[in-house]
Amino acid sequence: MPINRRKFITLLGGASLASTLALELKGKAMKQPVLFLGHGSPMNAIAENNFTKKLNKLAQEIPIPKAILIISAHWETKGSWLTGMEKPKTIHDFYGFPKSLYEVQYPAPGSPELVSKIQREIKTPSIHNDQNQWGLDHGTWSVLRHIYPNANIPIVQLSIDKTKPFEYHYELGQQISFLREQGVLIMGSGNIVHNLKKISWQEDAPIHGWALEFDQWVKKRAQERDFESLVKKATNTKAGQLSIPTPEHYLPLLYVLGAGGKDGDLIFDIEEIQNASIAMRSFRLT
Repeated sequence: MPINRRKFITLLGGASLASTLALELKGKAMKQPVLFLGHGSPMNAIAENNFTKKLNKLAQEIPIPKAILIISAHWETKGSWLTGMEKPKTIHDFYGFPKSLYEVQYPAPGSPELVSKIQREIKTPSIHNDQNQWGLDHGTWSVLRHIYPNANIPIVQLSIDKTKPFEYHYELGQQISFLREQGVLIMGSGNIVHNLKKISWQEDAPIHGWALEFDQWVKKRAQERDFESLVKKATNTKAGQLSIPTPEHYLPLLYVLGAGGKDGDLIFDIEEIQNASIAMRSFRLT
């Protein structure tokens, strides 16, 4: 009988990762897809809406990973860094929200072993090991708490080098793709359209025409596997410039495209725009 992944993960509770793998994978790593997730407002972390309900279903549809490597829009650095601590802290990197949001903790373990593996494999660029400056920011835990609520899968964050061009991030995504064969789930967390100056605080506000135009342009380029345009032409139009006023929420997409490659299936898990100017489009490359 096929295993119900959501029930399986829930039953595991605080079980160790080793036990998880023994039960589900019988010691063998399963190739992982790559995921891009729109995360939107931090309030999605504690909301129950169409977006979070769809996130809840994701764990049932993909293999249980040995670990997760996630690129969040909210960790910008000079140079590329990995969170190398055994117990990364939950970072509440926002202000002006309800107290209940600041009380959320996501105590997932880290994976120094995964960090060492990446550093051994990738020599250029040099990727640094952060032992105490960062942790898990809301771009990570606000979505993962809906997918893996027990926080029992090791997580490593990869920072975004804000000094580098779009091509750098896509090419680094290609370099980390080897992890998929070793059971590591590679995720990007950002938003294809992210313009806070044009936002409406009403979640279901009418969508700006330029936001819909750019979201659909990205969808079509992805379907056609025209990743080069997504890397080099994203801001060539007015719609692109309004959708990407700053690059940090778009760049996680490029890591996912690089790691996913052009040969696998493309599955759009979520297709919606919140608050008029925040695209929640989320997809898998298998």
